[in-house]
Amino acid sequence: MSAYVVGLTGGIGSGKTTVSNLFATHGTVVVDTDVIAHQLTAPGGEAMPYIIAEFGPNVASSNGALDRAAMRQRVFADPAARQRLEAILHPMIGDQAMQACTSAHSAYVLLVVPLLVETRGWKKRCDRILLVDCDEATQIGRVMARSNLGETEARAILATQASRQERQAAADDIIDNDLGKLELAARVETLHRAYLGYAKSKNFKPSVEISRQIAQN
Repeated sequence: MSAYVVGLTGGIGSGKTTVSNLFATHGTVVVDTDVIAHQLTAPGGEAMPYIIAEFGPNVASSNGALDRAAMRQRVFADPAARQRLEAILHPMIGDQAMQACTSAHSAYVLLVVPLLVETRGWKKRCDRILLVDCDEATQIGRVMARSNLGETEARAILATQASRQERQAAADDIIDNDLGKLELAARVETLHRAYLGYAKSKNFKPSVEISRQIAQN
């Protein structure tokens, strides 16, 4: 059981998956709430009967999975719809994520939560917060490329999330994902070694300034 939880976060398109995959190469168990959400809304997913009951059959694709494009349009047009969807998904995601964290057998567990800064409950569950950071132009370009969205849609998604400055202020550690692959891997390795030490003495939490120096070396 891992008693030490590092919460990894970052805005959409920041490169959270790239970073979490690098941590996984060191044997760290990664619990990704986006992966859990996709499982819950896949064909036969546990959340789908509740979502269909709440929003109607038009939000499901022909195979019974969540039609993400249709739901995205709906929640952007109606903030109340977003709240109703989150009321269904968030408790399920939270339960499964924490079960996975408590059953993990690595020295610490990396809990990937895109909206960690925006959600007080997630922050309380983490011993430390790691931010994957990059500039907004990079985020927008990545979102447009991978999701086939226009710039207006990509910016609309960013507008629903915490600002870059808010995420930086909330983070204990920051990884700049605008750099090259070798530098990124080296920073992950440095932080991994630091987290192993923190996990051994859970009450030891160095200052934000010290930890940011670790990430930059």
